Amino acid sequence: MRFTLRQLSYFVAAGETGSVTRASEQVNISQPSISAAISHLETEFGVQLFVRHHAQGLSLTPAGRRLLRAAKDSLRSAYELYDVASTSVGAVAGPINVGAFRTFAPVILPELWRSFIGLYPDVRMSVTEGSEAELLDGLRTARIDIALTYGINMTGDMDFLPLAELPTYVLLPAEHPLASRGPLRLADLGDEGFVLLDLPLSRQYFLSLFENAGIAPRIVAETSSPAALRSYVGAGMGFSLMTMRPRNMCAENGSALAYVALEEDMPPMCLGLAVLRDLRRPRVVEAFEAHCRERISTENIPGMAGMSPR
Repeated sequence: MRFTLRQLSYFVAAGETGSVTRASEQVNISQPSISAAISHLETEFGVQLFVRHHAQGLSLTPAGRRLLRAAKDSLRSAYELYDVASTSVGAVAGPINVGAFRTFAPVILPELWRSFIGLYPDVRMSVTEGSEAELLDGLRTARIDIALTYGINMTGDMDFLPLAELPTYVLLPAEHPLASRGPLRLADLGDEGFVLLDLPLSRQYFLSLFENAGIAPRIVAETSSPAALRSYVGAGMGFSLMTMRPRNMCAENGSALAYVALEEDMPPMCLGLAVLRDLRRPRVVEAFEAHCRERISTENIPGMAGMSPR
């Protein structure tokens, strides 16, 4: 056999993303390495695996589609060898790809990664950020083993393990007159401009709070970037709503921020773990799930400031 599992994994990444660029980002390797792996496999098997479209990415040939299915099965079987070996010696080792909702991945995952790898140094943990739809698709296609996400819109082929409730906070500039008050209601903010986090779940949830309160928000800016949102609020463009309350109380532009509890009659968002139902979980995935249950709760979430009293 004159090819490696690593080359197969690069081919699978290219086949699933339809792009050498996106494949290199997914597996964190250079684009020439992806291209070299594909060329090697095409030479080894004597078939063309992709049709190259100038400036438009890749599409699989019929032979490429057949090899993609076989390669994914082979990689899955190879990874299971780690589980067999680690089970026989009572160890936790091998690869795990953890997906995370992109709004809270930079806050929660670094500390969680460090503590998990500290316990299990033989684990090779990689991270994939995405929207809820992207994470669920990653679970179905075995690109992701387990995902940290919100418990909204879970489909019947998924199991969801709740870990923590996330109350909603009003995000204000630190010098705002309401920044030092207790819990606020949306009505307290009058006609102030609203900066909307424009991601599918976030947009749906936050706008439902206004609808429930019978208030039409005056949206002054929309962004899919939590970092940009904090900077807009810090600059005084308006207020926003967030469920993430990071320990760093400054925006990326250096502006000081205040997080004030929101008092509305809506259930809080629920943070938890999603896995594909009826799929046997490798030992390393079970260990990560147990670690999350131990480290994440409503009162204590890695990377986040403690809850302020309501």
